[in-house]
Amino acid sequence: MSNDNLAEHQGRAPAQHADLTQGPILRTLLTFSIPTLFSNVLQTLGGTINTIWVGQLLGDKALAATANANIVMFLVFSFVFGFGMAATVKVGQYFGARDYDAARRVFGAGTGFCIFIAVAGGVAGYLLSDPLLRLLSTPAAIHEPAREYLDIVFLTMPFGTVSMMVSMSLRGAGDARTPLYAMILVTLLGTVLNPVLILGLGPAPRLGIAGSALANAIAMLAGAAAMIGWLYWRDIPIRLKGAELAYLFPRRKELSYVVAKGVPMGGQMAITSAAGVIMVGLVNREGLMATAAYGALMQIWSYIQMPAFAISTAVSAMVAQNVGAGRHDRVNPVTMAGVYANILMTGVLTCLLLLFDGPLLTLFLGTGSAAIPIAEHVQIICTWSYVLVGVTMVLTGTMRSYGAVMLPLIVMVIAMYPARLGFYWLAYPHIGGEAVWWAFPVGSVVSVALIWLAYKRGAWRGQPQRVPAMAVAE
Repeated sequence: MSNDNLAEHQGRAPAQHADLTQGPILRTLLTFSIPTLFSNVLQTLGGTINTIWVGQLLGDKALAATANANIVMFLVFSFVFGFGMAATVKVGQYFGARDYDAARRVFGAGTGFCIFIAVAGGVAGYLLSDPLLRLLSTPAAIHEPAREYLDIVFLTMPFGTVSMMVSMSLRGAGDARTPLYAMILVTLLGTVLNPVLILGLGPAPRLGIAGSALANAIAMLAGAAAMIGWLYWRDIPIRLKGAELAYLFPRRKELSYVVAKGVPMGGQMAITSAAGVIMVGLVNREGLMATAAYGALMQIWSYIQMPAFAISTAVSAMVAQNVGAGRHDRVNPVTMAGVYANILMTGVLTCLLLLFDGPLLTLFLGTGSAAIPIAEHVQIICTWSYVLVGVTMVLTGTMRSYGAVMLPLIVMVIAMYPARLGFYWLAYPHIGGEAVWWAFPVGSVVSVALIWLAYKRGAWRGQPQRVPAMAVAE
C-alpha cells in the first residue's frame, strides 16, 4: 500500500501537507500565510521589475500601454480564476474530510475545464484585442504597443492557467511551500528574460514591449512545469496517475459543482475587473500623464494588497478544511484572526508606502516625470482604502469556503457600480477629474460595510456538518 493510500486508510493527512483543522488558530494561520505572502512578494516584485524594465527602456508610453493591456487581460482571466477557486475550495473540503481520491477528482475536473476555457478565451481575446482597446479609449499613441503586448498575453493564457490551478490546489490541500519555490523560479526567469527580449540581447530578437509579455509567459511555463514535476517526484496527493488522468475530462457531478460555484466567483472578479476597465477608460480621459501615473500606482497598490491576499488565502484554506472536518466551531475565530492580522499588516505597509512614495514612483516613471506629482496626489486619496479591501477579502474567503458565492457577488456589484461609478458620475460635474480618484475609497467603504453585514446576518452558515464523498461514477 502506498504512503498516500495508507494515509487515506488511516484517515490522516499525508505527510507533505499541513492539517489545518488542528492546533492554535493564529499560529497556524500565520505559518500558512508566510509562504503565501512571500510568493505574493516575489510575484509582485517580478511584475514590478518587469514594469521598471518597460518604463526605463521604452518610456512612459509603453508603461501606459501595459496598464491598459493588463486590465483587459485580467478581465478575460477572471472566469478562469473563478472556476479554479471553486475547485480549490472543494479540494480543501475533501482534504479536511480525508477523502483524497475525491480531492483528485475535483482537481482534475477543475484543471481540465480551466485549460479548455483558457484556450478558448485566449483565442477570442487575440481576435478581439483591437476592439477591446478601443472600448477603453486607449490613446492612439499607445494603442499599437498595447495590442502587441495583449496578443502574446492572450495566446499564452494556458500557461498561466495550469500554474494557477496547481498552486491554488496545493494551497487548498495545505501546501503553501511548493508554490513559493515555483514563484522563485518564475521571478528569476522573468527578471532575466525581460531585458533580453525587449532589447534583443545576444541571439534573441528585439521584440520591444511584446518581448516583456513573452518573457513573462516563458517564466510562467517554467514555473508550472516545475510544480508538476514536483507533484510526481514527491507523489503529492493531488497528482493524477494512470486511470486518474481521465479526471482531466470532467464528469457531470464534478463539472456541475465547478460551474455552479465558479461562475459567481468568476463573476465577482469579472465585475471588479470590468469596473477597473471602466476606470482605466475614465483615467485615460484625464490625459497620458494620468494614465502613466495610474499604471505606476497599480504596481504600488499590488504590494499593499499582498498581506490581505496571503491572509485571505490562508483563511479560505483553513475554513475549507475545517468545514470538511465538521469543525465549524473554529470558523469564526479563524476569520477574526484573519481580519485583525490584515488590519495590522496592511495598515503598517500602507503607512510605509505613503512615506516613501517619491523614490518608488521615480523607479516606475523616471526622474522628473510629469506623472509623479499626479501619482503622489492620488496616493493620499486612495491608498488607505486598501485596509478595507483586505477586510472584505478575508470575509469573502470564509463565505466562499462554505460555498456561499452569491452574497459576495451581490455586494461587489453594488460596491463597484452604484457606489464607485455612481459616485463618479454624480461628483464629476462638481470636482472634475478628482472624482476619478475619490471613487476608489467610496467603493471600498461600501463593500466592507455590506460584506460585514452579510457575514454577521446572512443565512450562509446553515451547512451540513460534513462534506459527503463524491459518488464514484459507474
